[in-house]
Amino acid sequence: MSGPGTSRSGVTDGSVSAVFPTVREVLALDPVRHGAPRVVAGDAGLDRPVRWVHVAEVPDIATLLGGGELVLTTGIGLPADDAGLRAFIGDLADVGVSGLVVELGRRYVSGVPRVMAAAAERRGLPLVELRRATPFVRITEAVHALIVDAQLTELRAAEEIHQRFTDLSVEGADAAEVIRQAAELSGCPVVLENLSRQVLGYDPAGESAELLLDGWEQHSRRIRPAGRTAYDPDSGWLVTVVGARGQDWGRLLLRWPASGDATSARGGEAALAPPTRLTILIERAASTLALGRLIRRDAEGLERQLHRTLLTALLDHSRPVDEVALRAKALGVALDRRHLVGVMVRHRGDELAGENGPEVGQARLRDLSEAVGQALREAKLTALTSAVDDNSVGALLALPDPAAEDRALAAFAGALRRVRLDAGAGRAASAADPSRPGSGVDPLRSGVGGTSAGLIIAAGSGVSSLREARRSLVEARQIVEAARRDRRDLPVFRLPHVGLAGLLHLLRDEPRLQTFVERELGPLLEYDAQHPRERLLDTLRAYLEQGRNKSAGAAAAHLSRPAFYERLARIARILDADLDSVETSLSLHVALLALEAVRTP
Repeated sequence: MSGPGTSRSGVTDGSVSAVFPTVREVLALDPVRHGAPRVVAGDAGLDRPVRWVHVAEVPDIATLLGGGELVLTTGIGLPADDAGLRAFIGDLADVGVSGLVVELGRRYVSGVPRVMAAAAERRGLPLVELRRATPFVRITEAVHALIVDAQLTELRAAEEIHQRFTDLSVEGADAAEVIRQAAELSGCPVVLENLSRQVLGYDPAGESAELLLDGWEQHSRRIRPAGRTAYDPDSGWLVTVVGARGQDWGRLLLRWPASGDATSARGGEAALAPPTRLTILIERAASTLALGRLIRRDAEGLERQLHRTLLTALLDHSRPVDEVALRAKALGVALDRRHLVGVMVRHRGDELAGENGPEVGQARLRDLSEAVGQALREAKLTALTSAVDDNSVGALLALPDPAAEDRALAAFAGALRRVRLDAGAGRAASAADPSRPGSGVDPLRSGVGGTSAGLIIAAGSGVSSLREARRSLVEARQIVEAARRDRRDLPVFRLPHVGLAGLLHLLRDEPRLQTFVERELGPLLEYDAQHPRERLLDTLRAYLEQGRNKSAGAAAAHLSRPAFYERLARIARILDADLDSVETSLSLHVALLALEAVRTP
């Protein structure tokens, strides 16, 4: 009896074997060979599978058959006329029998009638003579034993498939391992693609990977199975959809036959459908892939929530520090006796706040959080990390000693740059993962430091105790907000880089600073509130940011010089201030920077 991994010919299952024996294999059995079989017609159909053996001596037997049977007869009940014999052969061919075996000696002595052979040849129905008397019961026993043996082999193979993929699910195997196991069990090339027909993983099963993947997208779009799991005979691929919870995100494809031809070498017949075992295999592999993704996503989601809870607890003093340390350690992030550095990452401007709507903003923030997490892993850094507000992603690095601080921040900045470049390249190739929420949004624009569309990475001062970690995190948040208008291309912003703006962010909650802002800019703010279209505050900002150069200020404000001059005169009247005075302009500029610090959420 064949083992679960081999066919009767000793070839790996999945390459050539099927559940049922073929007519050719039946003719090679000892009880059949004892009858001296001779094929007289339809030899092109000898590789048809034999589903069962049926003995019949009546001409209207076709109504009792379901297709795939090998019919045995002595011919004693067959029609005597030529038309009747033709009709008998036609009925058998129409119902789809595998072949007809006629024992000579009782009805036909020297051979079957020529009209019967001609009719069988026209319909491609194998017609075999047994030239010696043979007990039909021995033939049926041998064939049925062969079928049961093949079915048992199939059941054993299916059991191995279930066990193998159950083990992979329990072990949390990645997609590459699942694909490799599917190819190994089937002996066929296996490809995992997303819904955009981009290859996510593959195993060529010993064939040429270049030939397998050459022009894949165009080739894949021509593979159109009828159903979630189905075989496309035109392309020779068995396909199933991959997804869960009502969200499909890809397809898993297995090539059958392994040669890749849509037709077999058996006289141009359409290739046989793959055995049931391979359908079970590809569906179990797809389920394992879908389950693995769900588990990883749920685990990552829960872990991210816990990270955010702990970071928020440090920022808001909502939990005892000892409890935060204990829970962080349980997450694999040891914070005790470590050098701690607060880090904040955000896009410049208010890009994440939802310029294209809140859903887009949330998706981009989620993607930024994933990018920060991946960069920390690539840099081999231990940290708590999560989004801390609608715009920023925070991290608390836990380093072995203060000497590692600069090296760790540089490694993180470099890793984040690489992650973002890889993400951009992936999108350029249309290889985004459609199952991820927010797919299709480009959350990580080019540039790390100085470009207006890039990110700002800010780090607070390193501290030696978890009780001081809040100070480092708050400082990093203040630095990242203060650096929003800084156009320098710095990998990481620190407090000395932001100068006066950083100082004002540190003092943003100071009542005396807020009083200073109101004293300097209060009348102008009230005027803008009553005349929102004029936006005189923006005019004043353009004038001061251009070093009191009126021509440059007009260009920055997109106003004609006469209009700009008129607005400056109006601002001077409202504030009762001399805008040509260096001291007055300095005071107003500081007030504008302080106002921005106070307004920053």
